[in-house]
Amino acid sequence: MLARSKVAVAPETFALVSVTPADFARLMQDPELSPRMTAPFMLLKDAFEVTMLLDDTDFGTMRHAIRDAKVERGYRLLTFDIELDPGVVGFMAEISRILADAAIPILAISAFTRDHLLIRQHDLATALNALGPHVAELC
Repeated sequence: MLARSKVAVAPETFALVSVTPADFARLMQDPELSPRMTAPFMLLKDAFEVTMLLDDTDFGTMRHAIRDAKVERGYRLLTFDIELDPGVVGFMAEISRILADAAIPILAISAFTRDHLLIRQHDLATALNALGPHVAELC
């Protein structure tokens, strides 16, 4: 499956942001602070925090309202453009192995049908060089 995959790199640079549930609830009260629907974003709420993946534009819009947030910036979003069944085994493990061999740290994100990676901007070229021989196309 990996050999049939295309890897698309989003043009935006992203921030990974952790806020408390209370801070997130406060953010959602102001529609001007919501992510735009024209750029990729992610929200994940668990028992401990709300994690947001925001492009730099959306992060800049809400930064003043989340001063106490934990923030990691400078990520690029890679999308494996192949539809995956939820029962697929080992797809992300193989990608992780390839990038681990190249000493590239990753943050993996799975959507319903596609897998994604967050890669630091300064690791992007090395990551793409490592993945290139294993995928159908780098976009």
